[in-house]
Amino acid sequence: MIRLNEDEEIVRTVKEGLKAKGGYFPCRLAKTEDTRCMCREFRDQIADPEFEGYCHCLLYYKSRE
Repeated sequence: MIRLNEDEEIVRTVKEGLKAKGGYFPCRLAKTEDTRCMCREFRDQIADPEFEGYCHCLLYYKSRE
């Protein structure tokens, strides 16, 4: 199951950054499909059934169920 971070301040800050950068992560310089939200790094992590945790920017959390 994937959900937003429960910390509303983090969610607001990250979403503001994404909006300012056109959906690309504000902490990454390259604008590629790998750095567009939901990034490749997290897509790869959620494909792993053993992975549980936050994405790089802390916007999403994946729990094992």
